[in-house]
Amino acid sequence: MKNLMIEFKPPMKTSLFTDRIFNRRLLICILTGFSSGLPLYILINLFAAWFHSAGIDLKTIGLLTLIQLPYTWKFLWSPLCDRYSLGIGRRRSWMLLTQLGLLAILPIFGWLSPQDDLRLIIGLAVAVAFLSASQDIAIDAFRRELLHESEQGLGSVIHVNAYKLASLIPGSLSLVLADHVSWQVVYSVTALFMLPGIALSLCMSEPVTSVYAPKTLRAAIVEPFHEFFQRQGVKNALLILAFIFLYKLGDTMASALLTPFYLDLGFSKTEIGIVAKNAGLWASIAGGIFGGVWLVYIGLNRALWIFGLLQALVILGFAWLATTDHSLGSLALVIALESFGMGLGTAAFVAFVATTTHPVYAATQFALFTSLAATPRTLANALAGYFVEGGDISVFSVVLFHINALGWQHFYWLCFALALPGMLLLFYIAPWHKTAKGFAEEG
Repeated sequence: MKNLMIEFKPPMKTSLFTDRIFNRRLLICILTGFSSGLPLYILINLFAAWFHSAGIDLKTIGLLTLIQLPYTWKFLWSPLCDRYSLGIGRRRSWMLLTQLGLLAILPIFGWLSPQDDLRLIIGLAVAVAFLSASQDIAIDAFRRELLHESEQGLGSVIHVNAYKLASLIPGSLSLVLADHVSWQVVYSVTALFMLPGIALSLCMSEPVTSVYAPKTLRAAIVEPFHEFFQRQGVKNALLILAFIFLYKLGDTMASALLTPFYLDLGFSKTEIGIVAKNAGLWASIAGGIFGGVWLVYIGLNRALWIFGLLQALVILGFAWLATTDHSLGSLALVIALESFGMGLGTAAFVAFVATTTHPVYAATQFALFTSLAATPRTLANALAGYFVEGGDISVFSVVLFHINALGWQHFYWLCFALALPGMLLLFYIAPWHKTAKGFAEEG
């Protein structure tokens, strides 16, 4: 096995100035990113508004984020997606199967009641999370194999921004609809936005990946992990995994209960849909684009430092917002700043993951790293409601510990503090005066 390292030179620069930007491969990244992001934002944004409108308390809403656990464990079944094909190619078949499943399940929620059908809703939501996480596995591997080496950086930025663009549907359009029509209509309309991804899976060609296909299931399971720890060494590999877990911890926890936060401040669902969601989306996209360009000039390591510090500082805007009077202008400003900082941090983080992933084992290693990144969103976010309102954490009627209520302002100060450990790991992972390394293929 050859593990060649080269100086990290973001491929965006070559693609932007010497290649065609809007070629077919990069345009495909728009649709795959949108299809990948839609189910997650339904679970994060639309579910929170639905449950809050039905009178479900914040602690229950926070615990319901545990239904996203399949995103944190998807590396366990990712080798199956690498090893087996279901008829129309390894990547396309898994993409199509999961997309059809999502299209079938999502409308069912509109016919259920959070108060009367909670167990059934949780079961279906876990199925949505499982299908969505499986779709992510296939799409990440498909994108890695579809794009040329010079397009990987730009393709990742396009994918991430399209992923964010998907939040406009459950986080804006669906919320506005919920003020005027029934939840049956809301969920049915939202589900129809899976159709572009389905059409793409049916029409596009499968990348030529036979040379990379594992020969056995055992090889698909063992080799990606063995390669990563062998290449990095056990100590450095564990530090990298800890960094992936912690770098976005404060930012993701701060966004866990944003919709209930806005509602508690007195904003209507329509105001949230029109002002907050749009201000956040476009600022986040701008941050991602600006961060991708800026990263070319300052290098990956320094980008991780600068962007990480900014994404931590802007969290404090929510603490300030909790103390101000009702103002759409203040809301839009805080959301735009936080989303811009989050976009910067995401641009650097995606580039770091790309340089850490071996091209030969992209599917399983991508699944491992993105699972770690999703873990704080699932586990820490489950406690967010308890940090705000306080209460006993119990399992099977056994009280484990008690959390005192912080309120919204102090909760966001806590999120800021949780953003700092990941920054401290940069001393080991990405020293300021050193240059990041990436992969190159040897002929």
